[in-house]
Amino acid sequence: MPQDHTERRVVVTGPPRQIRRTSGYYRPRTEIDEQTTLGHTYVRSLMRTQLRAALTVFAVLGLLVGPLPLLFAALPDARRLEWAVLGFGLYLPLVLLARWYVRRAERNERDFVRLVEDR
Repeated sequence: MPQDHTERRVVVTGPPRQIRRTSGYYRPRTEIDEQTTLGHTYVRSLMRTQLRAALTVFAVLGLLVGPLPLLFAALPDARRLEWAVLGFGLYLPLVLLARWYVRRAERNERDFVRLVEDR
């Protein structure tokens, strides 16, 4: 059998091993750094969610503390009750509100970072 001494070229096709990012690749972090309209929208969205959490805490605090002067005015000789309510009765709800707010703010920031990092 005669042997061909010429080399043959073999073309192998398959999926690319590395994906090259094109110049039009969507990156929210770049949008924020370059202060584009889309980046401004991202930051405004984060600020809006943080403001919503703060206003929720403020409203609950107002509903909790707001009626206290009316209660104290209705009870004229209750100085000890006033101090007990202000000193001990409000401590736990204030701590719980602060804890809820901090956890909510951290969750909002985590969600924002997850959105920006593309994960």
